[in-house]
Amino acid sequence: MSSKRGPWRVIDVKNVYKNSWIEVKEDKVIRPDGNKGIFGVVKVKSGVSVLPIDDNKNIYLIEQFRYVLGKKNIEAVSGGIENKEKPLDAAKRELKEETGIEAKEWVDLGKINPLTIIDSTNYLFIAKNLTFLNASPEGTENIKLLKIPLEKAINWVMEGLITNSLTALLILKIKELKNS
Repeated sequence: MSSKRGPWRVIDVKNVYKNSWIEVKEDKVIRPDGNKGIFGVVKVKSGVSVLPIDDNKNIYLIEQFRYVLGKKNIEAVSGGIENKEKPLDAAKRELKEETGIEAKEWVDLGKINPLTIIDSTNYLFIAKNLTFLNASPEGTENIKLLKIPLEKAINWVMEGLITNSLTALLILKIKELKNS
């Protein structure tokens, strides 16, 4: 089995690990310089990130313990896209599950690839015209909802208090939208 991946030639693919969120493969390759090598490929389930904002320019973030980081983290509502689910439907589901918030207005901010060393697409949304109901987070989630003025959140990004890249990007995008 030999295939091309841009200037790389893939000679063999070894499946190393797979669960419902991530897949790890090791490709034996011929590099662009003609030498043999290996390339680790990590694929993460595609996801969504949502930043709700109310009429008073308050945004709603969540704080929760992140196992990998070993600490609590402040971030936008995020989650995986389920089989054949549209990104907007996943965003609506995640927002309601994690925070109990429903929105009548949605702004699609497009998609990004947070890290070019990982195959993972994330779709970004702003939620407006909010209604607050009861949350129903998953058993792995212990979520605290935070209501923060947008300007304060921008400062938190710039000061490094918000370190999640998707959250920082959403906050800075909404700042630019507000200023335009």
